[in-house]
Amino acid sequence: MASGDEYDARYLAGIAQFNAGDYFAAHEVWEELWRDCPERDRGFYQSLIQAAVALYHRQRGNTHGAERLFRSAIAKSAAYPALYYGVRTPTLWADIAVALQTPKLDSRPRIVLEPTSPPPAASSE
Repeated sequence: MASGDEYDARYLAGIAQFNAGDYFAAHEVWEELWRDCPERDRGFYQSLIQAAVALYHRQRGNTHGAERLFRSAIAKSAAYPALYYGVRTPTLWADIAVALQTPKLDSRPRIVLEPTSPPPAASSE
């Protein structure tokens, strides 16, 4: 099982910023992680980045951009299990969908890490 201390510090920092409602900062730190991560995780991190940017757009009143990025985030995450790196993505997407429909993001989604096994190590072949 992966515990908090087994995750990349940037992943956890992004989650903390996301949960605080600082979506732009979460996007920035996750983007740095995305550049360094193994290929198998790129789509997952990109889905989180897009979710954060969607919420950032919503905060700034760009509902069209928010919806477009949100749909893209869901599509990116479809290639991964419903529980990946501790994030139960169907729950996250449902919470974000609600938040995107509320005035001024009155409902702020949160990422709560659940115990999980990390994905298999990259093959050395």
